[in-house]
Amino acid sequence: MPVLVITGTGTEVGKTVATAAVAAAALAAGRTVAVLKAAQTGVGPDEPGDAAEVARLAGGVTTAEVARYPEPLAPATAARRAGRAPVRPADVAEAAAKLATEHDLVLVEGAGGLLVRFDAVGGTLADAASLLSAPVLLVASAGLGTLNTTELTARELRTRGLRLEGVVIGSWPEAPDLASRCNVADLPEVAAAPLLGAVPADAASLAPAAFRGAAPGWLAPRLAGTWDAGAFGERESP
Repeated sequence: MPVLVITGTGTEVGKTVATAAVAAAALAAGRTVAVLKAAQTGVGPDEPGDAAEVARLAGGVTTAEVARYPEPLAPATAARRAGRAPVRPADVAEAAAKLATEHDLVLVEGAGGLLVRFDAVGGTLADAASLLSAPVLLVASAGLGTLNTTELTARELRTRGLRLEGVVIGSWPEAPDLASRCNVADLPEVAAAPLLGAVPADAASLAPAAFRGAAPGWLAPRLAGTWDAGAFGERESP
């Protein structure tokens, strides 16, 4: 798995922190890791973006961005309003492929969900994943409403012939409600893919050293972790 594309079911689902957890677990397993942000929006030229946040939490990763735009909008809209060239799926694929020649693992983090538009002709992260023939990791929210958005994204991936590596819950609450507890069993069913981890809601507030030490415990062995989906499901069952 030299390239893994990471998308979310929407915004604010914990995608960047989940990316950091995957990076930290891979680093702990002795792999070299690069993190590529396909399109960074909502930050100025000198402000840290999502890739920098991954590096802060995970440690020694190579970071790169294909493009960044100042307004917190969909990449195509942000590029148009800024009067700048948009990101094209081929640009993302080319940058990821180059990084893959120098690293054991390249994590390509999208912006928002799978079909957020990069450019005026409708290019998306899904198109970049197709060009790379890369599997996709889906970060989902824990609570009510997540089953619909997870299943829609999983169906779109299958329609495009893309492999869904699995689902990670991006922000697991300290006191999960009934819907969240039920979703531990329901998410892999609607996604037709395994649940590969659950990142605690307060993970980003941990000191970096604590984050790096804990990250493998949030992720399944397929992601270089030690998390046990069965044991987690039993613990969280209603």
